[in-house]
Amino acid sequence: MAPVEIAKDLFFIQRGYLNANHFVWRGERPVLIDTGYLDGYGETLRYLQMLDVDPAGVGRIVNTHTHCDHIGGNRRIQEASGCEIALHRIGKHFIDQRDDWSTWWRFYGQKAEFFTCTRALEDGDLIDIGPHRFQVLYTPGHAADGIVLYCPKSRILISSDTLWQQDMAVMTLAVEGSRALFDMADSIEKIAGLDVETVYPGHGPPFSDFAGAVSRCRGRIRGFLTDPEAVGADVMKKIMIYTLLMHRQVPAERFFDLIRSAPWFDLTAERYFADDRYGVFQRFFTELKKRGLILEKDGVLTTPVQP
Repeated sequence: MAPVEIAKDLFFIQRGYLNANHFVWRGERPVLIDTGYLDGYGETLRYLQMLDVDPAGVGRIVNTHTHCDHIGGNRRIQEASGCEIALHRIGKHFIDQRDDWSTWWRFYGQKAEFFTCTRALEDGDLIDIGPHRFQVLYTPGHAADGIVLYCPKSRILISSDTLWQQDMAVMTLAVEGSRALFDMADSIEKIAGLDVETVYPGHGPPFSDFAGAVSRCRGRIRGFLTDPEAVGADVMKKIMIYTLLMHRQVPAERFFDLIRSAPWFDLTAERYFADDRYGVFQRFFTELKKRGLILEKDGVLTTPVQP
């Protein structure tokens, strides 16, 4: 999908679910918001070239949080340009301390590269994306360092993984702690009163039904609080798909071992399910195959989910 201009010289780039959506302000010293997944960097470069943006000329990167699908291009762009990189102060701490657990990278067996964070953001800060001034709103829950960016003038909300149109981002309580669902609920209430015309989420297309998305997210959180096993089921299904997206193709006989090679599977199974590990795997693997979200051909697994 071609970049879409959402404000003067500010472009929205819609990716899939392996790479988070990101943004480019095209100017003398370009500004990027999020940079996709490491293995998607070639495609990220192609989008920059479509906008006549040279990575060596980038002046600033703003990251909405430090998960792998949002920071994948940071190190390479910073090495080329010497650009500043801004994160919420908690995310800056993770990066400064080389903490690959709190960023989820090691927990989920994901690829990522550390970089230098040069600016710590606080709740309520103002940050300029070219001539466009955005408010920084701290929205923990999905990620301890999560922020959204809001432009009152244009009524644009860059919601990252705090608010999606239909679904809700995965809740990793094994890393974020049991209070994360309450943090997420508070974050949704924090943004609910904003005057928003268009939401640009971290995954999926832009949408205008802000109130509807907020209502659906509230419902999902209530459901998770009522039924903790639903949290575990959501993690199992989403991360199985994400693992296939990361590896593209996986021999069917190796998928269970691959899933168990990162800490997330055993810790999630132990937290939420009484079945043996293979039984847990088969339960969700079978469901995803029936739904057509995992495909098997000639002993090889793939997913039709857009990367």
